[in-house]
Amino acid sequence: MVKIGILRCQQTEDLCTGGTDLKLAREGKGSFRKTGPAEVIGFLTCGGCPGKKAVHRAGLLVGDGAEIIVFASCISKGSPIHFPCPHFQQMRQAVRKAMPRAIKILDWTH
Repeated sequence: MVKIGILRCQQTEDLCTGGTDLKLAREGKGSFRKTGPAEVIGFLTCGGCPGKKAVHRAGLLVGDGAEIIVFASCISKGSPIHFPCPHFQQMRQAVRKAMPRAIKILDWTH
């Protein structure tokens, strides 16, 4: 089973438990159709706008064994507040640049 770490939007953590993200990862559905069922080894926020802690926190997840860093749909798609993060692309590029090449990145969960 592949090990993943999920980064979520700090602005939505009081509106969403992340239960759908965790369920779909466990079942290998949503964006996890590409990976199959996944073990979530960590579920952290980006650290708040503009996401400057995302690189450090992705590093923590990789340090704990994550093979894939996943940006939760609250960041990339704006679920559940219908407002995607305006910093998503910059945050994604920074995380990609800082991670070892073997670490994959998924842009959404559901």
